[in-house]
Amino acid sequence: MEDKTVIITTVNEAWARPGSLLDIYLESFKNGEDTEHLLAHVLIVALDPAGFRRCTVVHPHCHLLEVKIANLTSATPFMSKEYLELVWTKLYLQQCILELGYNFLCTDTDMILLRDPFRRIPVYADMSVSSDDFSSARAPLDNPPNTGLYYMKATNRSIEMLRYWQAARPRFPGVNDQPVFVKIKTELIEKLQVRIEPLDTVYFGGFCEYHDDFDKICTMHADCCIGVDNKVHDLMDVVADWRRYRSMTLEERKNTSANLTWTVPLLCRKSTNWHKPVHP
Repeated sequence: MEDKTVIITTVNEAWARPGSLLDIYLESFKNGEDTEHLLAHVLIVALDPAGFRRCTVVHPHCHLLEVKIANLTSATPFMSKEYLELVWTKLYLQQCILELGYNFLCTDTDMILLRDPFRRIPVYADMSVSSDDFSSARAPLDNPPNTGLYYMKATNRSIEMLRYWQAARPRFPGVNDQPVFVKIKTELIEKLQVRIEPLDTVYFGGFCEYHDDFDKICTMHADCCIGVDNKVHDLMDVVADWRRYRSMTLEERKNTSANLTWTVPLLCRKSTNWHKPVHP
């Protein structure tokens, strides 16, 4: 973008297949409010050759992430040695992007964009990160982070932050990047003076916690969900709800706002036995 910001998401073969999460993700840019122009700034990082080949069919900006010390496929088990090597290599790639002077918004691909997210990201923070359970009454660090969506500004502090984050890996063996971030977030602030800001679920919702406020929502994430098919099914319900909202006139939205609710992500909630109520 003009301010040297790039949007990054990652896929493997299963997520990149026709009709799967990548297609839903890319299509959401076209169906959102003031989001289609952002597609030109999306870099899709493929985690395996099959995912990369599919990416090149549907998007102009694709990168195959090579992890030389691990044999990775789309069937790589979650939390296996190979999987862990992959997620930590992604952090190093992001460090390189910051060192080149680019800001980035990193999003999981099991997400849809409904409005321009940059309008709700604070400009003063080095890192802004989504949350599974947000309350403005809490201290910012007490809101549990979800690194399925986070924005980082290219500053010396943010670069040092990613280096520190990676260097903390040996202290927590067998753990992926998000739990390590949770463990060290206080250290990052105290030692590096990094400014970390949680993002309100009113604007950056997910299946863990969302609000029935269609006039404010920017993104919806299929978190608190296990299984690609479950994510696809319940995200398509969100897409249908959003299309219905977009088809309404401003007057219709105003008159029916009390009845506008998201379809409950039943398959995802069943997959995780998740029963947290949504906010009105």
